[in-house]
Parts: sequence; structure tokens; C-alpha cells
Amino acid sequence: MSIKGRNPNSKEKKHMDAVFQIGCIVCLNKGFPNHAVEIHHVHGKTKLDAHFSVLPLCFDHHRGGDHVEPVISRHPWKKRFEKAYGTEQELLDQVNGIVKNTYKQEYKGNFYDHETKKLYKWNDLMELRSDKS
Repeated sequence: MSIKGRNPNSKEKKHMDAVFQIGCIVCLNKGFPNHAVEIHHVHGKTKLDAHFSVLPLCFDHHRGGDHVEPVISRHPWKKRFEKAYGTEQELLDQVNGIVKNTYKQEYKGNFYDHETKKLYKWNDLMELRSDKS
């Protein structure tokens, strides 16, 4: 069985790397930072800009947990997950805010890509959503 979707382009990879650096957003909100994460695509992997709508979730909160606390898994219990931790859109807004604020402050207007070991202008990262190439 293959997973549908296209591979992220270089700009999408940079954004996902920044999201990955946050660690599991649910664990962070619960006061237990966990940096062993998987990327959850909020709108699937086939839609335009799908790789910009991603959440960093640990294995348990993504697909390995249960349907009750202490760890409710997003797959397959979306409604229970959202009731316990907030909607995916609320979490996505939080993640994007963290990416914007953390990296803008930490790198004084620049974004460090850990994969390529390069520094990019912050405005380039913020323009990724509007750049369809």
C-alpha cells in the first residue's frame, strides 16, 4: 500500500524542518516537551500547499495512542483528539506562530535550515505560501 501525495519541494521542506524543531505540539502544551515527532498533514498530502499545513506530533499523539487520556491519538480518533487538545486549525495556528516568533527572534530575521546548514532571509520563509513554484 502506498501513501498518496507528492513529495515536498525545497521550500516546503524548509517549513517542515522548522515545524519539526518545535517537537510534539500536544506534549509541549501539556508541559512535557517531546522532540521525537512525526509530521501530520492536516489537509492530506495532495492539496496545493498541503506541506505547509502540518503539525509536529509524537508517535503516540499521531497514531500510536489510545482513544482516552492520557494519550489520545489523532488517528483514528480525530474528534476525541480535538476535544482534548484543541482543533487541528487551533494547533496549526499555534505551530505557525511559534515558527514565526521563535525563528525570527532566534536568528534575527533569518531562518536556519538544519538540513542544508544554510541561513535564509525570514521574508523568504514567509513568502513560501504564496510561491507556487
